Amino acid sequence: MTPHGAAGAVTTDGPADPERAPAAVATTTENHGPTEGRDMTEDTAVIAESTMVLSGISKNYDGVAALTDVTLDIRRGEVHALLGENGAGKSTLMGVASGEVSPDGGTITGAGQVIDRLTPAVAAQLGIAIVHQHPAVLPDLTVAENIRVAVPASVLGTGSDQTQVMQRMLDDVGSSAHLEDRVVGLSVAQRHLLELAKALAIEPRLLILDEPTAPLGADSVDMLFERVRRAAASGTAVVYITHRLAEVRELADRVTVLRDGKVRGVAEVDAITDDELLALIVGRQLESTFPPKPPQAELGGEVLVVDGISGTGFSDVSFTARSGEIIGISGIVGNGQSEVLRALSGLSSFSGSVVVGGDSRSSRDLRKRSAYLPADRHAEGLMMSLSVRENAALSALDRFRGRVLLDRGREDTMVGAELDALDVKTASPETVVSALSGGNQQKVVLARALLARPAIVLADEPTQGVDVGARAEIYRILREVSATGVPVVVASSDAKELEGLCDRVLVMSRGAVLDVVEGDDVTEQRLIHSAVSATVHQGGGAKQALGSASTRLGRFLTGDYAPVVILALVMLLLGAFVLSQNSRYLAPFNLTSVMTSCAALGFIVLGQTIVLMTGGIDLSVGPLAGFLVVIGSFFLTAEKSAAVMVLGLLVMLAAAVGTGAANGSLIRFAKFTPVAATLASYIGIQGLSYLLRDSPGGNIAISVTRLVKTKVGPVPVVFLLLVVVAVALEYGLRRRLPGLRLRALGSSEDASRRVGVDVDRTAVLAYVAASFFVFLGSIVLLGQLGIGDPAQGVGYTLSSITAVVLGGTSLLGGRGTFIGTLLGAGLIVQVFNAMVFLDLSQTWQYFFQGALIVAAAVIYSQVRRARA
Repeated sequence: MTPHGAAGAVTTDGPADPERAPAAVATTTENHGPTEGRDMTEDTAVIAESTMVLSGISKNYDGVAALTDVTLDIRRGEVHALLGENGAGKSTLMGVASGEVSPDGGTITGAGQVIDRLTPAVAAQLGIAIVHQHPAVLPDLTVAENIRVAVPASVLGTGSDQTQVMQRMLDDVGSSAHLEDRVVGLSVAQRHLLELAKALAIEPRLLILDEPTAPLGADSVDMLFERVRRAAASGTAVVYITHRLAEVRELADRVTVLRDGKVRGVAEVDAITDDELLALIVGRQLESTFPPKPPQAELGGEVLVVDGISGTGFSDVSFTARSGEIIGISGIVGNGQSEVLRALSGLSSFSGSVVVGGDSRSSRDLRKRSAYLPADRHAEGLMMSLSVRENAALSALDRFRGRVLLDRGREDTMVGAELDALDVKTASPETVVSALSGGNQQKVVLARALLARPAIVLADEPTQGVDVGARAEIYRILREVSATGVPVVVASSDAKELEGLCDRVLVMSRGAVLDVVEGDDVTEQRLIHSAVSATVHQGGGAKQALGSASTRLGRFLTGDYAPVVILALVMLLLGAFVLSQNSRYLAPFNLTSVMTSCAALGFIVLGQTIVLMTGGIDLSVGPLAGFLVVIGSFFLTAEKSAAVMVLGLLVMLAAAVGTGAANGSLIRFAKFTPVAATLASYIGIQGLSYLLRDSPGGNIAISVTRLVKTKVGPVPVVFLLLVVVAVALEYGLRRRLPGLRLRALGSSEDASRRVGVDVDRTAVLAYVAASFFVFLGSIVLLGQLGIGDPAQGVGYTLSSITAVVLGGTSLLGGRGTFIGTLLGAGLIVQVFNAMVFLDLSQTWQYFFQGALIVAAAVIYSQVRRARA
């Protein structure tokens, strides 16, 4: 290959000497392997311009060194491969380079200038883009919204041009996802393509790719390689993290190897062999990646018989497996491989028969007795907030049962032994699993599967993002499991992996098995040829296989406005029923009363919606509304001057903003949970209300109440103002960056931080905004009550949460609409009003309110489940 950047190899095993030129790195030597300490002479005739130099970078986590004095010179126009085992420090180093991780020591130089403080936002301004191994996408947002949050407006343009630019971005990476698809519904491969599209769109000076091919099929990999070459040819510096040496050979100019957080070698790709690279990566010579396959004569009887199973995404799949045999499933990504494994694991329904170990198994049986290793370990394989021990033990709790409770000693012993056997690198079994590297997380998933003593093992992309040493261990373990008579079925997009591991491979296309390759015929070339020709024969390309099956109706049903339509229909039906029972229901006086009450609650629920969008909650809104009314009752009375009244409004505003800032600060900086922080505010504010007034008092001036109750016909002006504000907020939520960042935070805080959202600032401002809208609601409430009553307002906390839930906003954050919230508030007021006209007691009011919440939750969840 012809290097894009400078020629020259450098010595190995040690940090760079800053006194030497950037193209030459002097290192100390240790006897770590056959190639470590090897002096490879560098041709300094051509020295590339350095896009970024990381010098002497060190980083520790809880006293454990992730990086130690690491130096990396990234040059303009070159592809620089970064290799190492899982936990070697690769992702941490690139986190430093992209501003996501703050180093404990060392310097970062970009374009010849020292960068004092690199953050994701600063990195974006400097033209640094990163494609993460686990894409930094926001699942609750659409594809288009994900792009708008991450890509500068200067790149996207405005209006209809923006849509065209975003569509070209997707087309350029071979993605057929619709711009209005929710990312949560995309496949893993499509999420990676979206991440790649965002990175390439800004034409970065530095492009970091972390395991970019792991979930992609062969066609998408070819596309990716072409884009990488094109970027490097245009002068972009590319850092390419991978565990696949074949990709290094095909793409890279230079390679740096990390092990245990230290640089173990730097070389030109053409100047070092695969064996030497492997020795640098693992610190020893690897004899073989794949364990030997058993001869056909030594295989046992049939342990798995799959006969004509059909389900969502596949049909009429049949095969058998003998004891000691590993079955592979191949094909272009998205042709039913994963769906077959999910059916065999009991996670999706199917027709046909599955016999395991001589016993016919239903979906329920398979769900109990199978060990399923999902391709997306973060979404399906691990409980990210639990410890390594807890994750590993979950499927084998019966084995740890004592006489009454679980035997913790037995659990620790058995889990520890399995983790040691798999060489899981963790500071402690009690370490939160999210702190582990990707490969070690995959080993934890495998440990849980093995501890459960399954009847069948099903592995979907089992070595995705796993280093070469751990990969060999996983292959060995799968082969040993198979030798015990437990059937093993592996789906993989890596044909080389299937060739080395599997005894028989099914090639799938369009959900059907179109070829079965056995014995010596299981080769990478044969598998790729079968997959490509089969797909073409079926009349579709890889793009279709990876494509989105969404429709306009489907996108609407899974969108934020479906609850709005349902809610509007419910309000119309309820109104029609009450009107049929009482003709005075639509009298102007009643309409005015309902809209005024809706305005008071409406402003408060708009604030609650803002907080819930971030994934938080504000329990203090009710007492705060009553507290502000009490404050107003000291200033907005008949004997006070206009200046004093204005001062009173400012005091109310200051109290509201101060409460919001306190809530937000407790949550973001003091690390209180939202419930704990706002519950403390709830209690404290309610106490202050009674401290100021222990009983109702302080009559509000008639001029103030008249102003609040000003009408246009039967419609109060404050209600019109509420509608205008709700529409404006809705527009900002969908079309303006602050609104998108608000939803992004609630959808995924980690991904938001990675794309440059200031999550702390966004969260604190959300609580301040919520309290501001409580201030507006309190003014309406003050005009309604006409007196300062400390008991008023408390009920608005529950009502505000109810209205937001009815409007379809998720309590987990990221999804919702202000229009739905406004209708939710309207429905609550309508229900209370209807109970009066129907002469029902207050008991029925709360009964119907609770019934509406349950009905809304059931309807929305069923609609979305049906679409999924």
